[in-house]
Order: sequence, then C-alpha cells, then structure tokens
Amino acid sequence: MASFDIVSKVDGQSLDNAINSVKREIQNRYDFKGSDTTIELDKKTNQIHVVTDNDMRMGQVEGVIIGQLVKNKISPDYMDMGKELYAAGKMVKKDILIKQGIDRETAKKIVKSIKTTKYKVQPSIMDDQLRVVGKKLDDLQGVIAHCKGEDFGVPLQYNNFK
Repeated sequence: MASFDIVSKVDGQSLDNAINSVKREIQNRYDFKGSDTTIELDKKTNQIHVVTDNDMRMGQVEGVIIGQLVKNKISPDYMDMGKELYAAGKMVKKDILIKQGIDRETAKKIVKSIKTTKYKVQPSIMDDQLRVVGKKLDDLQGVIAHCKGEDFGVPLQYNNFK
C-alpha cells in the first residue's frame, strides 16, 4: 500500500533566518533610529516577541516580519497576530504565535474533501497530521493535486510519499 502524509509545519531554520533578517533591517532603518524596538524568537513555544515604542512602529515591524517570511518561503498564514498588550509606560508589546500542525476542524474538512473525490484512498487523522493510504500512486498524486487546488485556511505540505 502506498501512502503519504499531509502536514503543516514551519522549517525552524528558515524562521530563525527570517527573524535575524528582521532584526538587521530594523537596526538599519532610519525611521527606527533611537527607538527601543526588540524582536525575539522563542523556539520552544514558536512565538515571536516584539516590543516597540508605539502602535505605528508595531505596524511597521509586522510588515517587515511578513516581508521577510515571504522572502524565506514561509507563508504568512502560519502567523497568529493576536492582540497588542501594553507593557510598562509607552511601550507596546505583542506576541505573534507561529501555528504548527493541522487542528481537528481543518483535518475533518480535508478528509471530507478527499472523500468527495473519485479516488480510492483512505484518509485518516493522526494527531496534528493526516495520512492518506491507497493502492495506486496515481490516486495519491490526484489527491495531492486536489488538495493543492483547495483552500483550507492553513498551508499544507505533502511528505513521506511511499
């Protein structure tokens, strides 16, 4: 039996490179001279911590982060912007969560969409990923093409094709 996995994961090294590029760009930009803007990536919790002077600069930092993620081939759909939290004094703090994995609701939508196709495959939900099993490789490739054509709200990768 042939199979493949549908996952939604961010490459940690690419994310780290993007955040380091954001830090360098913020240090070199003229409109950030004299500001206390800090950007940190917490690799354990997959969060980006941003602290800056005001709302306007926060918006600019978000734009720079999105731009660098796109340059490093990371979809901005992984980011959960959350809301701004005001830190001490005038400082504005924001925690941006990097979402990983496929949640239950989205997994059910994907399974339902796969079952509506004519392909003879069996999708199954395994924690935060899906496994699709079928007898023919052509059916599995057809499912991949079908899923790439649909929009499920999360970026998907297809790996472990056997």
